[in-house]
Amino acid sequence: MAQPRPRPRAITEEQLGFRPRRAVRWLNPGVLVATGTQSVMANIFGSYADKRELQGTLPDTVHEHRADETWLDFVADLGDGFDATYSVASLLAASSLDVGETLPRGRLLIMGGDQVYPAASTEAYEDRSKGVYRAALPAAPPEAPRLFALPGNHDWYDGLTSFLRVFAQGRPFGGWATEQTRSYFAVELPQRWWLYAIDTQFDDYVDAPQLAYFREAATRLDEGDAVILCTSAPEWVPAGSGGEHKGYDTIEFFLREIVRPRGATVPLMLTGDKHYYTRYTERDGTAQRITCGLGGAYLSGTHKAPEELTLPPTKSRVRDPSEPVTYDLAARYPGRTRSEWLATGIVRLPWRNPGFWALTGVLQTAMTLAVLFGLTESDNPDRQNVFGQVAAWTPAALAGLVLVFAGIAFARIDLPKAARTNVFAGIVHAAGHLALSTGWAFVVRWLYQDVVPDGAAGEWLLLGLLAVVTPVLVGFLDAQVVALYLLVASRFGINSNEAFAGQGIEDDKGFLRLHIAPDGTLTVYPIKLTRICRHWRPNPDGAPTDPWLLPEEPLRPELIEPPIRVPRVTGGAAG
Repeated sequence: MAQPRPRPRAITEEQLGFRPRRAVRWLNPGVLVATGTQSVMANIFGSYADKRELQGTLPDTVHEHRADETWLDFVADLGDGFDATYSVASLLAASSLDVGETLPRGRLLIMGGDQVYPAASTEAYEDRSKGVYRAALPAAPPEAPRLFALPGNHDWYDGLTSFLRVFAQGRPFGGWATEQTRSYFAVELPQRWWLYAIDTQFDDYVDAPQLAYFREAATRLDEGDAVILCTSAPEWVPAGSGGEHKGYDTIEFFLREIVRPRGATVPLMLTGDKHYYTRYTERDGTAQRITCGLGGAYLSGTHKAPEELTLPPTKSRVRDPSEPVTYDLAARYPGRTRSEWLATGIVRLPWRNPGFWALTGVLQTAMTLAVLFGLTESDNPDRQNVFGQVAAWTPAALAGLVLVFAGIAFARIDLPKAARTNVFAGIVHAAGHLALSTGWAFVVRWLYQDVVPDGAAGEWLLLGLLAVVTPVLVGFLDAQVVALYLLVASRFGINSNEAFAGQGIEDDKGFLRLHIAPDGTLTVYPIKLTRICRHWRPNPDGAPTDPWLLPEEPLRPELIEPPIRVPRVTGGAAG
């Protein structure tokens, strides 16, 4: 048996066995290119090398967690910067939490997707999630907790290869034991509760091996049983508010085929993907739909969350759907007013993402040179004809077209198809960049021709304007054009995610702690950590199960809202 790793005496990669990473700078060029490329590749080749189709050869275990009562935790979107991820992991690993009442550690930990950012790899999992959680709970306590993980889109960027190695081969995840064998799972819980986690990434259907797995698991459901359904994204939000419904059609199909025929219900759906907390509650009922993606990734805003949802949507293509039910927005974190205020922080974009500042500097330099070329060549007597003018302005025109198409693509980044408002926003965004570069080119020509005398002074001025002022100052202004666009567009629900991704807000994190009581009542405790810890000290003399690192500033967990009680037998049409 391998010897346990010695407790670290310094916060170094050599002592910890992993490298603590800073939070991802999502608008830095390298991250933009890498994640964009991996996302495209995953979408293109996912259908041809989908590991879900191959998982039918793996054990089809239906897991059991039987007791009179139990506690379980749900965390999602966790594998980003060390400080935020470790702050949340420290709370999950603690034997108990005091949030006005004492809540014991969960016997099960459910990770709801995106266990690593920006893309999956063995090294990324070790540095951003597995190593971090091992530092929080280095060894299993006497009642060892168990861990199950559902992949999100970032876990899928390498085709699930690293995810399956980390979570589906029975290897411990710090002090948590893993036992799932596939990217989806079913767990029998106490008091006739079940937890089903379905993997529907990059697809509009449930693959055949997965469907067969859950059909077999459902043979153990009895009438009156209740299912907690975990999905990788809150598909009920766009579907229920009149938007894209394909993702929810998959959920509705799953409910129709697997759950309802057995007389069971789904009083609670859980997901992450969106980096905030929202809870929708069934009108005239008790069913809940909760999104909690506060495990470590940048905070997102809630001010554009719809006030009510109708599920299943009227546009559903599922045959024989259930009767539509209305869900009302009951709680959100951060709150609406604070969310709107946080959105204004995007004006710090150049400082938060210096690489993006460098990118806009390069682009503005290229655009300015293209416009200057057009101005200079159009004044050339040899160009005083249609063909000469076309040749003179072709570089600038091509650059402008690229900007327009890029602006439209950026405005449609979260849309499956074109929307007129988004196209208009993209064109206006591109026009802002073109106006800046064109205006600056005229200023450069004026300074060069009319302000500075001819000769060496003029040449040096031109060099300084193009090599220093344009990439630094004009590049900064161009980054602020992007920030202004995001600030305004996000008010109309366009690029709202990017307005927060560009800030990388690390505070305001959290997770869910759930309790199934002996009478079958499920209670959800939504926990927030308003301020994460950013300074840690080694704990070399602690017990084997004690965290390796302790916070220099105390972690103060609180409840986002009062506990939510969900009876097993609901008062409405819960799924």
